[in-house]
Amino acid sequence: PPPPPPPPPPPPPLFFFHPHPALPDAQESRGLGDVYKRQIGIRVPNLSRAMEEMGSSLSLTWAEPIQTEAQSIWTPEEGQRYLPLKFVYSCEGPQHIELLEGPPDSIWDGRQDSGVHHVGVWVDDVANQTEQFLKNGWTLLASSVSPEQGYGGYTYIAPNSGMIVELVSRSILPRFERWWAGGSLAK
Repeated sequence: PPPPPPPPPPPPPLFFFHPHPALPDAQESRGLGDVYKRQIGIRVPNLSRAMEEMGSSLSLTWAEPIQTEAQSIWTPEEGQRYLPLKFVYSCEGPQHIELLEGPPDSIWDGRQDSGVHHVGVWVDDVANQTEQFLKNGWTLLASSVSPEQGYGGYTYIAPNSGMIVELVSRSILPRFERWWAGGSLAK
Protein backbone atom coordinates (compact mmCIF):
# COMPACT_ATOMS: atom_id res chain seq x y z
CA PRO A 1 0.00 0.00 0.00
CA PRO A 2 1.14 3.59 -0.62
CA PRO A 3 2.32 5.57 2.40
CA PRO A 4 -0.24 7.86 4.03
CA PRO A 5 -0.21 11.48 2.89
CA PRO A 6 1.75 13.89 5.06
CA PRO A 7 -0.23 15.92 7.58
CA PRO A 8 -1.30 19.39 6.49
CA PRO A 9 1.05 22.20 7.46
CA PRO A 10 0.11 24.17 10.57
CA PRO A 11 -1.58 27.52 10.01
CA PRO A 12 0.81 30.45 9.83
CA PRO A 13 1.33 32.27 13.12
CA LEU A 14 -0.18 35.70 13.56
CA PHE A 15 2.65 38.06 12.69
CA PHE A 16 2.56 41.80 12.25
CA PHE A 17 5.08 42.54 9.57
CA HIS A 18 5.06 40.04 6.76
CA PRO A 19 5.87 41.11 3.18
CA HIS A 20 2.98 40.79 0.77
CA PRO A 21 3.67 40.78 -3.00
CA ALA A 22 0.41 42.61 -3.80
CA LEU A 23 1.47 45.53 -1.61
CA PRO A 24 5.00 46.40 -2.73
CA ASP A 25 5.16 49.60 -0.66
CA ALA A 26 3.56 48.08 2.39
CA GLN A 27 3.78 45.10 4.62
CA GLU A 28 0.93 42.69 5.12
CA SER A 29 0.23 41.07 8.45
CA ARG A 30 -1.19 37.59 8.14
CA GLY A 31 -4.88 38.11 8.57
CA LEU A 32 -4.57 41.60 10.05
CA GLY A 33 -4.68 43.64 6.89
CA ASP A 34 -2.58 46.52 5.67
CA VAL A 35 -0.16 47.51 8.41
CA TYR A 36 1.46 50.11 6.16
CA LYS A 37 -1.12 52.44 7.65
CA ARG A 38 -0.71 52.00 11.37
CA GLN A 39 -0.29 54.10 14.44
CA ILE A 40 1.40 54.24 17.80
CA GLY A 41 -0.96 55.49 20.52
CA ILE A 42 0.61 57.64 23.23
CA ARG A 43 -1.24 58.66 26.41
CA VAL A 44 -0.48 62.22 27.44
CA PRO A 45 -1.57 64.37 30.40
CA ASN A 46 -2.10 67.46 28.23
CA LEU A 47 -2.88 67.14 24.53
CA SER A 48 -1.99 70.71 23.53
CA ARG A 49 1.35 70.63 25.32
CA ALA A 50 2.24 67.21 23.88
CA MET A 51 1.35 68.37 20.36
CA GLU A 52 3.66 71.36 20.76
CA GLU A 53 6.54 69.36 22.27
CA MET A 54 6.39 66.42 19.88
CA GLY A 55 5.42 68.43 16.83
CA SER A 56 8.40 70.74 16.99
CA SER A 57 10.87 68.10 18.19
CA LEU A 58 9.83 65.44 15.67
CA SER A 59 8.89 67.81 12.82
CA LEU A 60 5.30 66.59 12.85
CA THR A 61 2.18 68.39 11.83
CA TRP A 62 -1.14 67.45 13.38
CA ALA A 63 -4.63 66.89 12.08
CA GLU A 64 -7.34 68.98 13.73
CA PRO A 65 -7.58 67.80 17.37
CA ILE A 66 -10.80 65.99 18.27
CA GLN A 67 -12.64 66.41 21.55
CA THR A 68 -15.62 64.21 22.27
CA GLU A 69 -17.68 64.14 25.44
CA ALA A 70 -19.04 60.63 24.87
CA GLN A 71 -16.51 58.18 23.39
CA SER A 72 -18.07 54.73 23.51
CA ILE A 73 -16.00 52.18 25.45
CA TRP A 74 -16.82 48.81 26.95
CA THR A 75 -14.53 47.10 29.46
CA PRO A 76 -14.95 43.76 31.22
CA GLU A 77 -14.69 45.51 34.60
CA GLU A 78 -17.06 48.44 34.04
CA GLY A 79 -19.28 47.47 31.13
CA GLN A 80 -20.48 50.10 28.64
CA ARG A 81 -19.49 53.72 29.33
CA TYR A 82 -19.28 56.97 27.40
CA LEU A 83 -16.20 58.99 28.35
CA PRO A 84 -14.70 62.32 27.35
CA LEU A 85 -11.65 61.96 25.14
CA LYS A 86 -9.28 64.28 23.32
CA PHE A 87 -7.11 62.85 20.56
CA VAL A 88 -5.12 63.80 17.50
CA TYR A 89 -3.02 62.06 14.84
CA SER A 90 0.11 63.18 13.07
CA CYS A 91 -0.54 63.97 9.42
CA GLU A 92 2.72 62.30 8.41
CA GLY A 93 2.70 58.57 7.82
CA PRO A 94 2.70 55.79 7.05
CA GLN A 95 3.50 55.34 10.76
CA HIS A 96 1.17 57.83 12.43
CA ILE A 97 1.48 59.09 15.99
CA GLU A 98 -1.77 59.26 17.96
CA LEU A 99 -1.91 61.36 21.12
CA LEU A 100 -4.71 60.63 23.62
CA GLU A 101 -5.81 62.60 26.66
CA GLY A 102 -8.46 60.73 28.61
CA PRO A 103 -10.26 61.16 31.90
CA PRO A 104 -8.82 59.95 35.23
CA ASP A 105 -8.77 56.19 35.78
CA SER A 106 -9.66 55.40 32.17
CA ILE A 107 -7.69 53.32 29.69
CA TRP A 108 -6.68 56.64 28.08
CA ASP A 109 -5.55 58.41 31.29
CA GLY A 110 -2.03 59.78 30.76
CA ARG A 111 -1.78 61.70 34.03
CA GLN A 112 -0.21 58.88 36.07
CA ASP A 113 1.15 56.64 33.30
CA SER A 114 1.92 58.64 30.17
CA GLY A 115 3.84 57.28 27.20
CA VAL A 116 3.37 54.63 24.54
CA HIS A 117 0.08 52.86 25.16
CA HIS A 118 -0.59 50.74 22.08
CA VAL A 119 0.16 49.92 18.49
CA GLY A 120 -2.88 50.19 16.24
CA VAL A 121 -3.60 48.40 12.99
CA TRP A 122 -6.47 48.57 10.51
CA VAL A 123 -8.36 45.31 10.02
CA ASP A 124 -11.22 44.24 7.79
CA ASP A 125 -13.19 42.47 10.53
CA VAL A 126 -12.62 43.64 14.11
CA ALA A 127 -14.82 40.92 15.64
CA ASN A 128 -13.21 38.05 13.73
CA GLN A 129 -9.65 39.27 14.33
CA THR A 130 -10.36 39.86 18.02
CA GLU A 131 -11.79 36.36 18.38
CA GLN A 132 -8.68 34.91 16.69
CA PHE A 133 -6.43 36.65 19.19
CA LEU A 134 -8.59 35.60 22.14
CA LYS A 135 -8.39 31.96 20.98
CA ASN A 136 -4.60 32.36 21.06
CA GLY A 137 -4.65 33.40 24.71
CA TRP A 138 -4.79 37.18 24.37
CA THR A 139 -6.99 39.24 26.71
CA LEU A 140 -9.69 41.71 25.74
CA LEU A 141 -9.03 44.97 27.59
CA ALA A 142 -11.66 47.18 25.96
CA SER A 143 -13.83 47.60 22.90
CA SER A 144 -16.23 50.11 21.45
CA VAL A 145 -19.22 47.97 22.48
CA SER A 146 -19.61 44.63 24.27
CA PRO A 147 -18.53 41.33 22.72
CA GLU A 148 -22.20 40.34 22.58
CA GLN A 149 -22.78 43.37 20.35
CA GLY A 150 -19.84 42.47 18.07
CA TYR A 151 -17.11 44.68 19.64
CA GLY A 152 -17.83 47.71 17.44
CA GLY A 153 -15.17 49.61 15.50
CA TYR A 154 -12.17 48.93 17.74
CA THR A 155 -10.76 46.64 20.41
CA TYR A 156 -7.75 46.79 22.68
CA ILE A 157 -6.22 43.35 23.19
CA ALA A 158 -3.04 42.15 24.90
CA PRO A 159 -1.00 38.96 25.23
CA ASN A 160 0.38 37.91 28.60
CA SER A 161 3.55 39.88 27.80
CA GLY A 162 1.49 43.06 28.14
CA MET A 163 1.86 44.79 24.76
CA ILE A 164 -1.47 46.38 23.80
CA VAL A 165 -2.73 46.15 20.22
CA GLU A 166 -5.65 48.20 18.97
CA LEU A 167 -7.59 46.62 16.12
CA VAL A 168 -9.48 49.31 14.21
CA SER A 169 -12.08 48.78 11.50
CA ARG A 170 -10.64 49.50 8.06
CA SER A 171 -14.09 50.78 7.04
CA ILE A 172 -13.32 54.13 8.73
CA LEU A 173 -9.82 54.47 7.22
CA PRO A 174 -10.99 56.77 4.38
CA ARG A 175 -12.30 59.24 6.99
CA PHE A 176 -8.92 59.21 8.72
CA GLU A 177 -7.04 59.65 5.45
CA ARG A 178 -9.21 62.69 4.69
CA TRP A 179 -8.52 64.02 8.21
CA TRP A 180 -4.75 63.54 7.84
CA ALA A 181 -4.93 65.47 4.56
CA GLY A 182 -6.52 68.49 6.28
CA GLY A 183 -10.23 67.61 6.06
CA SER A 184 -12.76 66.70 8.68
CA LEU A 185 -12.93 63.41 10.57
CA ALA A 186 -16.73 63.71 10.68
CA LYS A 187 -18.71 61.34 8.47
